Amino acid sequence: MEQPEPVPLSALQHWQYCPRQCGLIHLEQAFDDNLHTLRGHAEHARTDQPGVETAKGLRVERALSLWHDALGLIGKSDVVEFAPNGAPYPVEYKHGSRHKAADIAACDDLQLAAQALCLESMTGHAVPEGALYYASSRRRRVVAITSVLRAQVEGVANAVRQMISSSQLPPPLQGELAAQRCKGCSLQERCQPQATHSVLMQARQALFDPDR
Repeated sequence: MEQPEPVPLSALQHWQYCPRQCGLIHLEQAFDDNLHTLRGHAEHARTDQPGVETAKGLRVERALSLWHDALGLIGKSDVVEFAPNGAPYPVEYKHGSRHKAADIAACDDLQLAAQALCLESMTGHAVPEGALYYASSRRRRVVAITSVLRAQVEGVANAVRQMISSSQLPPPLQGELAAQRCKGCSLQERCQPQATHSVLMQARQALFDPDR
């Protein structure tokens, strides 16, 4: 059976947040920093360095390479804690507070779930949960790796793969969702969501009303 083209784990979180952001990063290789991304880089400075240590009876591995051949996923973890029996527990580090809006938190949950599926495939151990560690709160939020999340991982991975295969940049977000997410996006200036949306609307009007 032919294996699917690999999709970076980070692309799942980008797509869940905004498909157009995902396209700009993974199709056009565009990325601009803002305060939020710079804080994120700072929080990942330690976990991005590969290493192994022991803490409270657990083997803790940082920047561990991950993959899932059947789902076509590749990437790396921030931290994986291995129990004495070898069972893995993924911990993803995020800047900000653990009290995020539910829809934004769902993007983080999806990325963590994808890591859990990779670890299950790699180790043969079940991964029923993982955790998100938020730097501002200095607290973990435990995430159950549910059947719904598992299905979402596969669905989003396929959507990203189709986008990359087609080389088509998705349209910008619209409405309330755009108002919530575009403001904090470091790619807003490059994306030009309002201008792009206006052009798309004009093209649509011309298609259905050429005499207008």
